[in-house]
Amino acid sequence: MTTADLLPLAVAVPLLGAVLLAAAGNRLPRLARDVIVTVAAAAVLADLVALWHGSAHGRVVNWLGGYRPRHGVSVGIVLVGDRTGVAVALLAALLVLAVVCYSWRYFAEPPARHAGTFPALILLFEAGMCGFALTGDLFDAFVFFELMGTVAYALTGYHIEDPRPLQGALTFGVVNSLAAYATLLGIGLLYARTGELGFASIGAALEGHRADALLVTAFVLVLTGLLVKAAVVPFHFWLPDAHSVAPTPVCMLLSGVMVELGVYGVARVYTVVFAGPHGIPHGAFRDTFVGFGVLTALTGAVMCWQQRHLKRMLAFSTIAHVGLFLTGVALLTPQGLAGTALYVAGHAGAKAALFGVTGVLLDRYGSVDEDTLHGRARELPLAGVLFTLGGLALAGLPPFGLGLGKAVAEHAAAADLRWLPAVFVAVSAATGGAVLRAALHVFAGAGTADHHRPGPQATGDAEEPEIREASRRVPAPMLVVPAVLLAGSLAVGVLPAVAHALAGAAASFTDRAGYLSAAADGPAGRTNPVPQAGWTTEGVLLGCLSALLAVACAAGSVWGAKVPWPAGRRAALTVRTASRRVILPLRRLHSGHLGDYVSWLAGGIAVLLLVLLAQV
Repeated sequence: MTTADLLPLAVAVPLLGAVLLAAAGNRLPRLARDVIVTVAAAAVLADLVALWHGSAHGRVVNWLGGYRPRHGVSVGIVLVGDRTGVAVALLAALLVLAVVCYSWRYFAEPPARHAGTFPALILLFEAGMCGFALTGDLFDAFVFFELMGTVAYALTGYHIEDPRPLQGALTFGVVNSLAAYATLLGIGLLYARTGELGFASIGAALEGHRADALLVTAFVLVLTGLLVKAAVVPFHFWLPDAHSVAPTPVCMLLSGVMVELGVYGVARVYTVVFAGPHGIPHGAFRDTFVGFGVLTALTGAVMCWQQRHLKRMLAFSTIAHVGLFLTGVALLTPQGLAGTALYVAGHAGAKAALFGVTGVLLDRYGSVDEDTLHGRARELPLAGVLFTLGGLALAGLPPFGLGLGKAVAEHAAAADLRWLPAVFVAVSAATGGAVLRAALHVFAGAGTADHHRPGPQATGDAEEPEIREASRRVPAPMLVVPAVLLAGSLAVGVLPAVAHALAGAAASFTDRAGYLSAAADGPAGRTNPVPQAGWTTEGVLLGCLSALLAVACAAGSVWGAKVPWPAGRRAALTVRTASRRVILPLRRLHSGHLGDYVSWLAGGIAVLLLVLLAQV
């Protein structure tokens, strides 16, 4: 077996496992189902580890069925394993294995007719993610992305007997499906212009065409589905609604890797397809998507701070960090991409761990409301430590992987836009501070519970525990898995080999000519210099600053109202006034009404199109 033969296995193995569980899961005992899904997930991980080592010396290409290009024309399906694509698939496989282990005792014994549904859906989800990360064909990227999305809808509404998950899944499904139609229309426009569907084939064909209105329109339409999946403002409204009702293991995958795949897709589509000598100018892409990234980061941070529903808080934190990821990608530099890769890897472990601990609270107390849980989780010290460490990691505290990714991305951003590091620091402080505030309230009983926060609030009360054992003892995997995930996030920032490998992947990702040549069975092409991706004094200081600000924000929120100084009382009054005058309107935009979200989708497409047309 060659290295290229490993590419289709990353998709075929989870598909076969899903078929087996769907066909025979109803007749198998719980232990057998757990063994099958765990073995399948571990096999995919082993396959991708081998593929990672095999792609160390260049891109790995597999034309399925042997249908290679002839005379520059391709009709076959191609899988391309470059270092970045394999790294993204490897991250997805790691999180899927963690979620599978977390779920061993998470759900109550399901009815016999649904026994194999959840593990089968998880493996289908993995197949879609790995296929999307490794495909070299635009239409197949759409197919894999929609496979992933369709399964995500079903997983979000897994508890179909409850109307809330059903409503969240429908909102998720309708908004994302409308965006998918836009993407399909964009692919159709590109096919009409070039007669090709492969990333490299379209990119090569477009080098003879200048960026006209049709090309810009196709670019915006193709990116619509990716931006919606990535929850970029104003396409983000579905995400907090879906996260607040989805099962906790599903939230770990949605926030840990699925939305990041949307950002990866934006970078891949632009760099390979539209970044040619006569394509969308780099300056237009950078300015536009840095703007969208900063808007997303600030909106997510503000909304994250306002939440008392812990799942919605973490969901808005994901939106905030996606904005930072998009900003790093939009810089279009190897160092910016390297920082984003490290940021994504560290974020996946920390955010999945935070959701995992939130699942413990939901199981134990039937609530994920910060105020209702005030002081009740003192009996769970390990969970409290893990939740606090997750908050510090989100704040960018060295030496966590988020801190390293933040430091590298900040350095890359400061080279062109000196004000961007301030956005990274502020967003990290706000999101980390919100989690630390919740940790103080829930696990330490600090301060007082505020049951009357201004504005509409999703409280997280009256949730249904997802384990229905009378003993209510927390299963060991539900604490072990978050601990391992946080250790992985720490390893990203501590092990130099990880940073060097991801920096090399970023350098390869920016080599457009090399990708086009490899996908067309040509020479490997040049290798860009590997950017610096280690800790610097500036990065450590900015990471410590954002962490200190996060701690200060959390402490001020918990104890600020009790400060006897007049200045403290005036500050508290100012915050409340700002909340009513500025933040309440932003909250009201997140209305929960599907019609509003569809309107924002259409408006976002129009704005993006106009902005790009004005710069081309």
